[in-house]
Amino acid sequence: MDNMTEKLRALEVKLALYMPKYLDAKRNFRGVRHENSLSELRYTQFMVYKGMVEGIQKEIAELKKSAI
Repeated sequence: MDNMTEKLRALEVKLALYMPKYLDAKRNFRGVRHENSLSELRYTQFMVYKGMVEGIQKEIAELKKSAI
């Protein structure tokens, strides 16, 4: 159980780190414009942060579910 608690804390720290970056990328994302490399880069960055946040949230939920 102690190892699970440590992993949960580590995931919550990661979530606290990446959530503001994701929300900022989400706020600044205005869609992808064709042949605009900055727009495509912002889209890629937004999707990476979204994937990271969703993955961390899912893992936290699974850990909490298995702890109960």
